[in-house]
Amino acid sequence: MLFTKTVDELKELGADITTAEIKQQPELWEDTFQIYTDNKEAIEAFLASAHEMAAGRRISVVFTGAGTSDYVGDTVAPYLRHAGDTATYDFKPIATTDIVSAPRDFLCPDDPTILVSFARSGNSPESLAAVQIAQSYVKDIKFLNITCAPEGKLAVESAGNPDALTLLIPRANDKGFAMTGSYSCMELLSALIFDTAADEQKLSWVREAAAMGREVVEREAEVEAYLAGDFNRVTYLGSGSFVGLAQEAQLKILELAHGLVATSWDSCMGYRHGPKSFVDDKTLVFVFASNDAYTRQYDLDILNEIAGDEIAQKTIAVQQAGETNFAGEAFTFEGHAELPEAYLALPFVMVAQTVSLLNSVRVGNTPDTPSPTGTVNRVVKGVTIHPFES
Repeated sequence: MLFTKTVDELKELGADITTAEIKQQPELWEDTFQIYTDNKEAIEAFLASAHEMAAGRRISVVFTGAGTSDYVGDTVAPYLRHAGDTATYDFKPIATTDIVSAPRDFLCPDDPTILVSFARSGNSPESLAAVQIAQSYVKDIKFLNITCAPEGKLAVESAGNPDALTLLIPRANDKGFAMTGSYSCMELLSALIFDTAADEQKLSWVREAAAMGREVVEREAEVEAYLAGDFNRVTYLGSGSFVGLAQEAQLKILELAHGLVATSWDSCMGYRHGPKSFVDDKTLVFVFASNDAYTRQYDLDILNEIAGDEIAQKTIAVQQAGETNFAGEAFTFEGHAELPEAYLALPFVMVAQTVSLLNSVRVGNTPDTPSPTGTVNRVVKGVTIHPFES
């Protein structure tokens, strides 16, 4: 149990920073809603300027970032394709690493575009280069920066740019190696901006997600019990928005255990097409179950299939109680109003982060500084940005 340890006890394990940053997320989500409301006028003015720029054309909203910041877009974009204003916006998650390395493959110069940059620090070379390349290549473009570091280069260099709006979530600027609150808060803020639901409904969802997040902390012992065996592999599966969430969840295992535990991720339906070969009797399989009744059928199908095959050490659902539930081992949220996927992703990722934190200590690693050689860094280093001529 880590959430109940003292700061000194956690420091001995090299886990005080990451543990605190995972634990504080429900409070940060409530802060993030306040940031959204405080900036509502600026957000509306920015979007109005983008509509004017587009002159009636549909706007390409490109969610971009690298690593975890990329998975923010992968999580929120599928939700917004049915919950956002799809007549006005075309939501696309495209990694900065793809934009920088092959801009012609991923950007259309004639599409009016809003480039939404997700960045914890705003100092990674790709974050800055993606903005510069997009500005030179796309004819009509605006920049929405969602970042956690007021002093970061992305925020500083965008100051004064009439075509840019920077929204800051400073308390989510994780100091630990792995992004935790920065992922969930950036995902939430982007959902709040583009979700067409009323603000009162959004606030209700945020409060419910926060209550569920605090429940994760209280139920740490249940998560710890999943890790009691001698497993050396973990896979995460999901559908829709939860495919991006699955990718983020497996990255947390990989990062915090420094590769000592092998990971995989996929969609629930895609996993059968070869990647299921990853599963053996040393594997934990986690499946994020959607609250969409149609999609949930496919999530339960793969849970029942893998559990029925008896090929994994454990098959575990992460689910909110509904009309149909996985009858096997599950971390189930009960007694809460049903959440749509962009908001349900918040407590779900806290479950995954807790798994990764406990597993890091289990394998003898230090979660706050999991890379003993220093070859993997909190902010990416050693990237060469080559000149691009549009």
